[in-house]
Amino acid sequence: MTKHFLEIPEGRQLNWLLESASDAMLITNIEGRIILANPPLLRMFGYLSEELLDNPIETLLPERVRHGHVGMRTDYFVRPSARAMGSGRELSGRHKNGTEFFVEVSLSPLQTEQGDTLVMATIQDITARKQAEKSLLESEARMRAIVDTAVDAIITIDETGIIERFNPAAQVLFGYIETDIKGRNISTLMPSPFREMHDGYLAKYLTTGEKKIIGIGREVVGLRKDGTVFPMDLSIAEMQIGKRRMFTGIVRDISERKLAEEKNTRLMQEISSANEELTSFAYVVSHDLKAPLRAIGSLADWLSTDYADKFDDEGREHMRLLISRVHRMGGLIDGILQYSRIGRIKETVVEVDLNRVVAEVIDLLAPPSSITVTVDALPKIKIEPTRIEQIFQNLISNAIKYMDKPDGKIHVGFSGADKDNWQFSVTDNGPGIEPRHFERIFQLFQTLAPRDRIESTGVGLALMKKSVEMYGGKVTLESTPGTGSIFSFTLRKHPKNQH
Repeated sequence: MTKHFLEIPEGRQLNWLLESASDAMLITNIEGRIILANPPLLRMFGYLSEELLDNPIETLLPERVRHGHVGMRTDYFVRPSARAMGSGRELSGRHKNGTEFFVEVSLSPLQTEQGDTLVMATIQDITARKQAEKSLLESEARMRAIVDTAVDAIITIDETGIIERFNPAAQVLFGYIETDIKGRNISTLMPSPFREMHDGYLAKYLTTGEKKIIGIGREVVGLRKDGTVFPMDLSIAEMQIGKRRMFTGIVRDISERKLAEEKNTRLMQEISSANEELTSFAYVVSHDLKAPLRAIGSLADWLSTDYADKFDDEGREHMRLLISRVHRMGGLIDGILQYSRIGRIKETVVEVDLNRVVAEVIDLLAPPSSITVTVDALPKIKIEPTRIEQIFQNLISNAIKYMDKPDGKIHVGFSGADKDNWQFSVTDNGPGIEPRHFERIFQLFQTLAPRDRIESTGVGLALMKKSVEMYGGKVTLESTPGTGSIFSFTLRKHPKNQH
């Protein structure tokens, strides 16, 4: 080794340079035998210096390429020049332990004083770079698969607005195939006046950074190849690839959603109009009915008082029924008015002590001595006072009204609360209700007992249920015929749309 090296001009300097170089380097003669290998190269391939010197360069190559390399080495020495080895091909080195790794090789010819040609090879292990490239390719393949199979249209443009990617969903949405639209300005997909405004907007953003859509998303209008215009949701993301700025837009056709929104708007307007008409109708009808009804009631009361001695038993019973039905009619009219107003009038919510409310309801209803009413300790809740009083009054009065046991028991219970709801119940040991009637009893004007036997308008439970639901609560019923019923209801702690 020393003999060959010393014959190279300035050999000591070259020896020092190779020994101190951080890159792996070696020198071979025209026969392809290694005459010098520096420490980084020895570490890269796992050899000692004496194991490599005077061995063919093919020792450092995989066995499958050694034979072919001999021919290429011979060709190189015909016209030696400084160049990269294996341009356009992947080169591999072989470690002493047999493992292979990717390398890049640069060749530089050297001339001895005797005129012999040597070659210096600089070798770089590019395994990490190849792995990164492979990972990048795999990532790009996965991304392409995602983009190509995405339901939404995905379009990529450069900073001048030129389309570079146009996924299959975009082709279906806009009616262009990718080869037709690629290379054209994105404004092609916009109707006037947005088309004329786009380039100026993009230029202004690149200059000032002022953005109206990027990273925000908004509803815009798109233009198909056939000239039809459609509404769409557009969101744009910016990315930096090297020194290039790219923009990716995700587009979704919202034509059906817009039609649905317009339909819903029309329906809401119709419902609002119908509700207003219904409220006006209920008010007018009740007002017009109450005046003659009061007159009938007054006349009936006058007849039954002034002509009491003229009526026989049958006549007195007929007058009693007449007066009773006039009062019932008045109750029905009031019930219709109350029912129509629930949920239409904003109610003032204040803190209410339910212990006081329920006590006042029981005192007002004055249950007979045969019925015992017990009450749990109740909380203070925020609600409209009259509304919660009506809820408890309707439930307790029903329990009293329909009680059929000589020892009646009614219990107003508080079954606790979770983070969202209060939970209450009214339990009785009355006649109970058959399951087939559970839904019916919450409908307007529905009663299970004959009205001439038990005075009822059939409005109370319907009012109670609608009131509870207006506050976001729920009513449930458990009942066993002959044993009794449990009416339970929840009230949201923070009802929506209440002031």
